Amino acid sequence: MNSHLKILISGQHGQVSRELQQRLPSLGELIVLGREQLDLANPDQIRQQVRTHRPDLIINAAAHTAVDQAESEPELAFAINAIAPGILAEEAKTLGIPLIHYSTDYVFDGSKPAPYTEADTPNPLGVYGQSKLAGEQAITAVGGDYLILRTSWVYSSHGKNFLLTMQRLLQEKPHLRIVADQIGAPTWAGSIANSTRALIERWQAGEPGPWGVYHLTARGETSWFGFAEAIGEYLRKQGKACAELEPIPSSAYPTPAKRPLNSRLDCSRLQQQWHVSQPAWHDALRECLAQQH
Repeated sequence: MNSHLKILISGQHGQVSRELQQRLPSLGELIVLGREQLDLANPDQIRQQVRTHRPDLIINAAAHTAVDQAESEPELAFAINAIAPGILAEEAKTLGIPLIHYSTDYVFDGSKPAPYTEADTPNPLGVYGQSKLAGEQAITAVGGDYLILRTSWVYSSHGKNFLLTMQRLLQEKPHLRIVADQIGAPTWAGSIANSTRALIERWQAGEPGPWGVYHLTARGETSWFGFAEAIGEYLRKQGKACAELEPIPSSAYPTPAKRPLNSRLDCSRLQQQWHVSQPAWHDALRECLAQQH
């Protein structure tokens, strides 16, 4: 194990970055660059920071993740989600080091009846998904050693996400209408960080799987409605009053960006090639909620 491993992490306050900062310090030195030091919309700054720090590994944990907002600011979304990852890949390849990058279920249109595999053709419905797919393509075009990890429905105890919004609304409102026809796997940022650590350890031990694109989500599936129900159940166990939930179709809750109805990702390839797997979504949710107290 190289105890002098220098890991550059882009993004400081994001959900996955915060969890990485808790789980990776024992692997080496973390260089965590927030927007003040590393503006992903500024290509020169990206190159300069990588060349200054000369890390052994780059983890791109920053992204433009405001799905609806991206519809009205496509230039910014593409600068951060598409152009920046390509530049990070170029710099990583020049240094001869790996790049770990996170992508999304939103690269697919959700029309497939079964879970998506890495072999399925992406067809994003909105600007966010289009920009993330362009980022994947930019990294792939550069080549080198990279892992693109597609995940879904990310939540944690920090930032803006479905879990925190629901915990608040369930206690504020008497009645909530929640979309029930979008199916996926809520994935805790802590689990993503744990898996990322396991992947780094395999690479460090000289036993990496093939580089490339992989799916990384919690096991199992549910709807946003089912996810909200699970959160409500936990609050009730704590003796808190909870809103009544009503399932609705996506058509009853229009948003600026269209969402895929099927966000399920088949993660068996990561398990087979890298021996890394995720917990069931409700187990990870329980662990995340337990840590809030």
